[in-house]
Amino acid sequence: MAIYKRKVAKPELKLKKKKSKQSFKFNIECKNPVEDGIMKLASFETFLQERIKVGGKVGQLATSGITLEADKTKITISAEKTAFSKRYLKYLTKKYLKRNNLRDWLRVVASSKNTYELRYFQISQDDDEEGDEE
Repeated sequence: MAIYKRKVAKPELKLKKKKSKQSFKFNIECKNPVEDGIMKLASFETFLQERIKVGGKVGQLATSGITLEADKTKITISAEKTAFSKRYLKYLTKKYLKRNNLRDWLRVVASSKNTYELRYFQISQDDDEEGDEE
């Protein structure tokens, strides 16, 4: 028995679309802890500059087109040439909070599509009062 291959019509080659380079812009809003004086924005900015990895290497921000800008209570990270993950920014923020013993009081919350906000944990006083009565 001979096996014959059936000719199949080949689909037309699809034209490869060039991916338009996206620019990523993320904000970290630190209004409450900075105004209360428990966190310094300058130290957080230097932490991010030292820790952000591009291509597996630290210290490649200038060559890869990633810029950090700090206002009074907000840090803005913008990446023009390179893809940058919002989740990675959250990871680094949590790492900073842990190193400075702020992780017990602050949490990182996504307030919009491209913004994280540092908020205090909400501890209800009703739970504390019930625990004292028992």
